Amino acid sequence: MSVWHAAAALARAAAGGALATVARTTGSTPVPVGTKMVIGPAGRLEGTVGGGCVEADVIAAATDAAAPRILTHHLNADVAGDLGLSCGGTVHIVVEPLVNVPGYVRALEQVAAAPAGTVTTGLDWSSGPVKRFDPRAVEPGEPAASLSEDRRTLVERLAPAPRIFVFGAGHVGSAIAAAAATAGFRVVVVDDRPEFADPARFPSTVTVHSVPPHDALERFAISAADAVVIATRGHRHDALILERVAPSAASYVGLLGSRRKKAVVTKALAASGVSSEALARVRVPVGLAIGAVTPEEIAVSVVAELIAWRRAATA
Repeated sequence: MSVWHAAAALARAAAGGALATVARTTGSTPVPVGTKMVIGPAGRLEGTVGGGCVEADVIAAATDAAAPRILTHHLNADVAGDLGLSCGGTVHIVVEPLVNVPGYVRALEQVAAAPAGTVTTGLDWSSGPVKRFDPRAVEPGEPAASLSEDRRTLVERLAPAPRIFVFGAGHVGSAIAAAAATAGFRVVVVDDRPEFADPARFPSTVTVHSVPPHDALERFAISAADAVVIATRGHRHDALILERVAPSAASYVGLLGSRRKKAVVTKALAASGVSSEALARVRVPVGLAIGAVTPEEIAVSVVAELIAWRRAATA
């Protein structure tokens, strides 16, 4: 369950609890702006705002929050080290009670159901809770959250998580898909074998298609915000996908296999007319060089590389 779904469920049920959001940071802090945590009657339910003393204070404040408040923590390097936090900055966290007010609940439900948009929360609730959702796309480069100078308004900008296409639902492909979903990517798995492309084999957040690869490539428009990992059962299948994907707009293309496999596949594709520039950007072997052997270890190496790609793309 996502933070927004959990928050909407608590508010709708009038079960109490609060929503905490990192609204502003300076210096080195445990988590970036926009990070969220839902606190229920019994404590933390979903998400985190950094752990340690920061999170403990947020949970304590949430138990009796009747209106939004801003908690400010100054974590100098000495105190951070004593508390086991590798940070030394200042963090401002908005803590708002989750209330069963129709307009407020509706805004939470809209955010939970939408892939992107802007959430505006008024922090003065003297005339009632103020939260609005605008589903229009967010401009690239805008901060995930910002607190107004008068500290009366919190604006959050939600962008969809990067989409990862995993071609091949075998042991390695399924492990990569599961690890990528856990890391917060939107994962689409494609395999033409129904027994492998079985949604029951994957987390519920993973989209699974039992279709030939070319059908999937026709169905989806691959953009520069997407990544592609090819982990099929053979060179021929790899080549068919790579021929279409290498020249695509995808900003990350990885192929499972050895350097020899890269030489064999790319030589054949070059002969069929795929440009050397397109083939040169394909990462083979895919993943970080950590000596991975098992499907799960390979998945860790691949997803670690995908995280580096995601963070570099948004830095």
